[in-house]
Amino acid sequence: VQLVESGGGMVQPGGSLRLSCAASGFTFSSYDMSWVRQAPGKGPEWVSAINTGDGSTYYADSVKGRFTISRDNAKNTLYLQMNSLKPEDTALYYCARDPVGAGRIYEYDYWGQGTQVTVSS
Repeated sequence: VQLVESGGGMVQPGGSLRLSCAASGFTFSSYDMSWVRQAPGKGPEWVSAINTGDGSTYYADSVKGRFTISRDNAKNTLYLQMNSLKPEDTALYYCARDPVGAGRIYEYDYWGQGTQVTVSS
């Protein structure tokens, strides 16, 4: 199993970024997937999740209305479109596989290496 994030970078407040997570080594379409972020000196924060069945999406209150999670099962890729970025969105962003489907970070069994997002003027 391998998860490889990309798309991070430095952006000014109000800007946008699109993160990607390329999955391999498992049947991507069969698993719920999530994005988790960790800011310097803080614990991991769940950001968003997408179901495998009906494609339902879920968001943390801190990003609701600004971030959009999506998946392309044909390309085995998970995405996170981030708009109206704020300095407090600065963090290392990870994609993770959720084998249980309950959205609990401690149950995620595979994680990518992370991609850095920095929002600063």
